[in-house]
Amino acid sequence: MIPTPYIGGASTMAEVLAAFPGAQRALFRKYHVGGCSSCGFQQEETLAQVCVRNNNLDVTEVLAHIQSSHELDARMLLKPKELAGLRAHNPALRMLDIRSREEYEAARIEGSLLISQELMQEVMGRWPKEELVVIIDHAGGQAADAAAYFLGHGLTNVRVLQGGIDAWSLEVDTTIPRYRLA
Repeated sequence: MIPTPYIGGASTMAEVLAAFPGAQRALFRKYHVGGCSSCGFQQEETLAQVCVRNNNLDVTEVLAHIQSSHELDARMLLKPKELAGLRAHNPALRMLDIRSREEYEAARIEGSLLISQELMQEVMGRWPKEELVVIIDHAGGQAADAAAYFLGHGLTNVRVLQGGIDAWSLEVDTTIPRYRLA
């Protein structure tokens, strides 16, 4: 595991989020901090300032929660070659692509399904809750949020393609075009 830089009460929220990309999701889930305009924070605020402004939260406890959530997020990640191996054993593996239709049409993993409102309803209503579902995005930035949503709604075996389709196109299928978002 790559060591993270020291993060403490004097760290800015930008530093916290750089060290722990899922920190905002973790803060919102447990403390209702950072998820909307009424409970948001500025990147230059320190973690201690955010804690004081939100009912004097204990900085040590908040940091422990962020670290714990980060470790849980790391366990959700599937490396591209791991996913390729799973697909070799189970060609019907369920993969949900959360990118835009344009991105999906330009570059996709064969067999993945583009998320839509109708598909969301099907996933929630008819898919087996314990069946493995892999979330795919562009570069790994949003998939964990989608995975948290599905886990929070009863699915129990949700994973995330680490690095998204960009990593897949580098490590597994180089015929899939890479692209940049503007």
